[in-house]
Amino acid sequence: MEKGEYNVHPRVTTIGFDADDTLWHNERYFTLTQDRFAALLADHAAPEGLMDRLLEAERRNLPHYGFGIKGFTLSMIETAIEVTDGAVTADVIAEILQAGRQMLSHDVELLPHVTRTLEQLGERHRLILITKGDLLDQQRKLAESELRGYFDAVEIVSDKNSGIYSEIFARCGDGPERGLMVGDSMRSDVLPMIAAGGHGVHVPHGTPWAIERAEPPHGEARYHEIADLAALPALVHRLCAES
Repeated sequence: MEKGEYNVHPRVTTIGFDADDTLWHNERYFTLTQDRFAALLADHAAPEGLMDRLLEAERRNLPHYGFGIKGFTLSMIETAIEVTDGAVTADVIAEILQAGRQMLSHDVELLPHVTRTLEQLGERHRLILITKGDLLDQQRKLAESELRGYFDAVEIVSDKNSGIYSEIFARCGDGPERGLMVGDSMRSDVLPMIAAGGHGVHVPHGTPWAIERAEPPHGEARYHEIADLAALPALVHRLCAES
């Protein structure tokens, strides 16, 4: 029996997974680096105000640098120049650059239930990894995670929207209508997949980045929320049984 084939035609044949903070830890490294950044600029700005300025820089720079650590590092440097009125020292810039390099080389630590969930779902469904961010960083983390073999396809994209999901699930699956996307971001993983006609599964993790926050689509039949990935196989089984 091929993946996605059931005696009853399934509602879901293809499952997409986000990577950062869905399969492995990521947010914690940004939080630690922000704390380090606040300490470096403590003589020039209070932490809360500094983080507001950093977020403003990140929003401005997304169209230019995209998502990921490199853009985050450049936004920290820009913010440091702004809050010091150009007086930031070379030593501080060097510290910020070093912090960015360390983020790009941190160990990959899987979240709970990842391997078992992929094993279970991969028996009957096509699995796709759909992630955004720095290409080299995402490739490194995937290699170190040792999860590549579970996925039928890997897509590293510059952003996530309904058009992207429609294209990927049409090319790698049976269209978004028979697809399901799993992730921690309401804005990037859930809402655009539902807009494309598929199922969106929210798996909350920590405090979401302000840019990724959005209100859940309560009352939408294709919206689902689970506490962790251990609950995903049962949800998928139920959706397929209902079809």
